[in-house]
Amino acid sequence: MEIILVSLTLLTLILLVILVGTGGKPLTLVSHFHSFVAQVQENKIQLFVLSALIIFLALFVYSFYIMPHVNAGPVQPIAFSHRLHAGNKQIDCRFCHSYVDRAVHPGIPPVEKCLYCHNFIIPNHPEIRKEHNYFDTQTPTPWTKVFYVPEHVMFNHERHIKKDFECEACHGDIAGTDRLKHHEFKMEFCIQCHRKEKANLDCWLSCHN
Repeated sequence: MEIILVSLTLLTLILLVILVGTGGKPLTLVSHFHSFVAQVQENKIQLFVLSALIIFLALFVYSFYIMPHVNAGPVQPIAFSHRLHAGNKQIDCRFCHSYVDRAVHPGIPPVEKCLYCHNFIIPNHPEIRKEHNYFDTQTPTPWTKVFYVPEHVMFNHERHIKKDFECEACHGDIAGTDRLKHHEFKMEFCIQCHRKEKANLDCWLSCHN
């Protein structure tokens, strides 16, 4: 019933607009339409060129401004690309996350670690200048966290790395990703892996300690 009422209301509004717009002579729309069709036929080449330009502009905007953000992770304070560093340049994860194989937490690279390379490599790039600003003001880079483990879970990176687990086993295709996606680890994911590897499944000894 509500849908019918909404439809009737919209139809009434459309009719009122037509009546007001045509000065009470709705049949003039027919002659206007014929005139419009005639003008289109006379200028079809110009309209085709204009349409092609609009489509090209829309594709350009989508390719350079929209598509890079589709299914991408959060924007970071520095446009750091894991695909470039871990993928193309094949920099070992341990170089930046230097505690991953000897501590519970992998460690977030400090500004000094970034500038170890970028004092010499594209030092004047706008993104690198941001790093220099963080260094000069003694401000840690405010990276946005993307991987979340519940606070009541104690995940030990060192223990897993020493068992020869690759980072990709939990973090996915790091080397093929520019901006890492937000991901929250669930208990089921850990349990399935522990069962597969025949690892300890005791709650206290495994994770909740």
